[in-house]
This record gives sequence, structure tokens and C-alpha cells, in this order.
Amino acid sequence: MNIEIIPALDLRGGRVVRLRQGDYARETGYAIDALEQGRRYRDIGARWLHVVDLDGARDGGFENFKVLEGLVRLGLEVQAGGGVRDEAGLRRLLDIGVRRVVVGSIAVRQPALVSEWIARHGADRIVVALDTRRSDAGWSLPVAGWTETAGVLLDELAPRYAGAGARHLLCTDIARDGMLSGPNLELYRHLAQVAPSMQVQASGGVRDLDDLRSLQGIAAAVILGRSLLEGRLDLGDALAC
Repeated sequence: MNIEIIPALDLRGGRVVRLRQGDYARETGYAIDALEQGRRYRDIGARWLHVVDLDGARDGGFENFKVLEGLVRLGLEVQAGGGVRDEAGLRRLLDIGVRRVVVGSIAVRQPALVSEWIARHGADRIVVALDTRRSDAGWSLPVAGWTETAGVLLDELAPRYAGAGARHLLCTDIARDGMLSGPNLELYRHLAQVAPSMQVQASGGVRDLDDLRSLQGIAAAVILGRSLLEGRLDLGDALAC
């Protein structure tokens, strides 16, 4: 099965930015318009777009909602997250045409509630984001824009969500996010063992076509951020690969 290529736009204060290892103090801003960039990705041939409201991820709410609405109107299949704290927030995104809602912090803190959402709205409408950082205890799960550490491990939650019928699992190795150091293949092979029924979206570290090829057979999709924004990887080549 081919890997789904999903370009990403991270938004902060209405601007397109990237953080290094999830650190809000290590931001790189890009002199591009989010809507123009989304349109460019669409015209090259992308089917999906991954959008993160970084303000919402840290503080809750939807600080970049108007930009997100504009991106949805481009006609791309949008999966978006950051700021979803309750079902009203989930419905707000679904109502404007977001195809899949990405839930992170609340998926870690309230797995029973998110499992109810999956049953109610369907497994294809929700992406469970279990972004992780290696610790002495195992793969820990930071929350609130990766600024706080939750007392639960990836190996506990991933199988639980698989058992609840979740289909899409987005997992970022935070240490590699925005670092262009290559994807953590060990992590994704591990997920294939602990949650084999889930379609894993790999995120963090992808630099080039060789990195994409290395994920073949391990991940169902790959999120591409900095490598595309900085021209290190051509989206057309990635889609063809």
C-alpha cells in the first residue's frame, strides 16, 4: 500500500511557523501566506492537508479559526487539530468541513470520552494524536502543546484506542520534530506491534525521498512540514514516490 503524503501547515498568530522539538521559544516563521501555500500544495496534487493551531494546542480554543476556514474552502481534505477540549470544539471543526479532527491532549487525558466520540462520529472522522518523547519509563505522552507531561505511556493508550475502534493514529517523535534528522523507524515498527489494526501517520524528521521510502510498509501516511516549506523535499517528487 502506498503511503499517503500529507503536507502540513502549523499556524501561530495567523502565520505559518515551525517549532523545533515542540519548543515555542524555538520558532521559525515563514514569509508565506497560509492560503497561498495550501493552494500551492493542492495544485501540485496533494489530496490532504494537515493543519495545527499551535496557539490552540497550548492554550485551548481556536485562535486561527478564520485561516482554517479559508484552507477548508480550497477543496482539500483537511485534518486539523489544536484546541479541541470538548465535543463542542470537535463539532465546530466538523461543521466547517474539516474531514478529520485531530485530538491530542484530550485523547491522553480523557481516553474514555474520546472513545465515545469515535463511536458517535465514526472512526474516519477522528485522528488520535499520541505524540511522544522517550523517557526512562518508556514513551511518555506530553500534552498542552507538548509543554506538560501526562502520567500515561504510549504503550498503554495505543492498544486501548485500537480496542475502542480508533482507525487513525498520528504519532510524532517530539525529539525529531522540525529537526530534519530522519524519522524514528524504531518507534513506528513498535507501534505496528502494539496497535497493528491502526493506520499510523508518521511525523517528525522526514528529510528526503529515502526517508519516505524507509517508511513504506511501516506507516500508512506521513506528515511533511519543514522539509517542504524550506524546499528540501519537492512535494511533486514525494507524491510520485
